[in-house]
Amino acid sequence: MSAPHIATRQALHRRHFLRAAGVALALPYLDSMTPAFAQTKKPSEPLAPGATPRRMIGICNNLGLLADQFFPTGSGRDYTPSPYLQHLQAHRNDFTVFTGVSHPNVDGGHPADVCFLTAAPHPGSGSFRNTISLDQHIAEQIGILTRFPSLTLAVNTRSRSLSWTGTGVAIPPEDKAAAVFQEMFLQGSAAQIDAQIRKLDTGKSILDAVSTQAKSLQSSVGTRDRDRLDQYFTSVRDLEHRLQASKGWERRPKPVVNAPVPVDQTDPARYMAKVKVMYDLARLAIETDSTRSVTLMLEGVGAPVLEIPETTLTDSYHNLSHHGKSETKRGQLKVIDEWHMKLLAGLIADLKSVHEGGETLLDRTMVLYGSNFGDANAHTCFNMPVVLAGGGFRHGQNLAFDRNSNYPLPNLFVSMLQRMGIETDRFASSTGTMRGLELA
Repeated sequence: MSAPHIATRQALHRRHFLRAAGVALALPYLDSMTPAFAQTKKPSEPLAPGATPRRMIGICNNLGLLADQFFPTGSGRDYTPSPYLQHLQAHRNDFTVFTGVSHPNVDGGHPADVCFLTAAPHPGSGSFRNTISLDQHIAEQIGILTRFPSLTLAVNTRSRSLSWTGTGVAIPPEDKAAAVFQEMFLQGSAAQIDAQIRKLDTGKSILDAVSTQAKSLQSSVGTRDRDRLDQYFTSVRDLEHRLQASKGWERRPKPVVNAPVPVDQTDPARYMAKVKVMYDLARLAIETDSTRSVTLMLEGVGAPVLEIPETTLTDSYHNLSHHGKSETKRGQLKVIDEWHMKLLAGLIADLKSVHEGGETLLDRTMVLYGSNFGDANAHTCFNMPVVLAGGGFRHGQNLAFDRNSNYPLPNLFVSMLQRMGIETDRFASSTGTMRGLELA
């Protein structure tokens, strides 16, 4: 390293800032700590929503499901449903169940939940860095077509997210349904709209100012720093794009829905009631074309003893998932799992009840439900329980693969992206599209 580079690194603080218009923006850590920022791009107005859009809802239950109660026997269209799948049988021809699938090299027990839609390897390692999630890949491609590029939701958590940017940054989920409902459907006053547009303009002017500053500094960094800055530039350009898209939507009237503002459950024990509220919110968001990409993390680790109708549980959800093969604990966990299946059946039924352009909303919406855990009791992440409903695929089958040498689940993500109209043949550790999954 040359003497000037050494002097520069010693002169700069570890957390260096670019300053403009009274605002300080922290840069990512660089070897040389020579700051750079993104170039601006020409603003564009959001496009009008499509007439018959396709959508995706991704749901992760991060405490898994009892495998012997979930997976069916037999394969193809003649499979025999398991006890859990019996709760979905009214919609048998509307979903596909997958056996013997997992994310290659995704391990680490509980930390793997953040990889459910990314398939980033080894989440439990100290050097782990997540990658872009399925929903955010969709949002990058078509998010400008809706008021909200994506919707990131959760039950009982603000820290465990399914949504991750291309630079490996988590998008904090919303766990208050009432606040999300108000943001989506309650129109602000003219003064509030003007104030929001001023905030967006301020954000844009900040990016412009620091971008101009940074251009003169780019040539002084090393190769590794340029790579880091390229990632940073990409995320900032994406932010600028979204700021401009948001500005275009501010003056458009919000959808009018015939539904009351949801009541947030404050008691974490009322877990299933929270799940139902979030399912209803996701359906409304999809039905009004407010977004086309929704994720929902069903966090059970921190849940207390749950209140389940007509049942008395004696231990917390997390402890029941680590049942140690105790039949008492397994019996109580089975009650929880079955409620998850009943609520999923309700979501499918609600989507089927809405008609759109000669099809049902379910025909236009892929609902992915599953878990990072194949066995929460043993903390294993292979043989993941996964169901895909709707979306215009030919369903009614169990796609069974090798339970000892699993088929890559990211192949399903490639098929889903293509169904969204996004041209791609790879996602994460995929090897192609999902074998055996055909269009309806």
